[in-house]
Amino acid sequence: MITRRGFMRLMGGSFLSMAALGAYAIGIEPVLLSHVKRYALTPPHWPAGLKLRIVALADIHACRPWMTPQHIASLVEDANALQPDLIVLLGDYIAGMRLVTGHVATKDWASALSGLKAPLGVKAILGNHDWWHDIFAQEAGAGPTAARKALEAVNIAVLENDALRLEKDGQGFWIAGLADQLALLPDHAKGRYGMTGLDDLDGTLAKVSDNAPIILLAHEPDIFPKVPWRVSLTLSGHTHGGQVRLFGYSPVVPSAYGNRYAYGHVVENDRNLIVSGGLGFSIAPVRFGMRPEILQIDLG
Repeated sequence: MITRRGFMRLMGGSFLSMAALGAYAIGIEPVLLSHVKRYALTPPHWPAGLKLRIVALADIHACRPWMTPQHIASLVEDANALQPDLIVLLGDYIAGMRLVTGHVATKDWASALSGLKAPLGVKAILGNHDWWHDIFAQEAGAGPTAARKALEAVNIAVLENDALRLEKDGQGFWIAGLADQLALLPDHAKGRYGMTGLDDLDGTLAKVSDNAPIILLAHEPDIFPKVPWRVSLTLSGHTHGGQVRLFGYSPVVPSAYGNRYAYGHVVENDRNLIVSGGLGFSIAPVRFGMRPEILQIDLG
């Protein structure tokens, strides 16, 4: 039988362990230098000989003290050092929580991102927080949002239900970007009784005018079951990998599909999805088992 002293030692040890884990999850892992998560694949109907390196940054959530312009600038240097052919930004540049010491002005995080360089350019989509925190866009029920204007002001193309044909080594491919699937908050006065998306998958893919492969950018991965096999690869963010991930499982995932699309490389019916764990966080400044990451994706 355990003695009272033994019980107290056990409880004290458990408390110290939990406190240490909490301190790590809040004070250490969120501010660790981002690591590079690498994927290499040849998706369906990808042209032979077309080798393409994409670097993706997701869910920056600019705020102080966690994601300052200076920190974003260091991420930009890390991304450039990977020598990508193309850089894509997967949305949510705006802070997603109230536990901050200060906000970062839109022009400041955009200015930091302006240092991104790649031969085929930098292409971006927007995320739900880029819409939710724009009161003018919410009132109008339409863009352009302040985030879009800021990105375009530093010559970063924003794709919202649009597709752009690019070419490398004489071979073409398409980058298609969806508008956000949760863009508009409920507003009973305007007849919106739930989250309203502005995404148009069919309309976006209809803009593809040849048989070249398609890479789809979609902030939320929940669109994936609707993505046709014609799309070679879908890239998403939004989930942050759950921010807390243990043994390949995330207890809380902002997705109707739970852990199905929480994180990583998902293959369903020979269709490919990669979900980034992201760089910042929302709700609370906690990361455990899910370090901030930059994606490097080598195709072909």
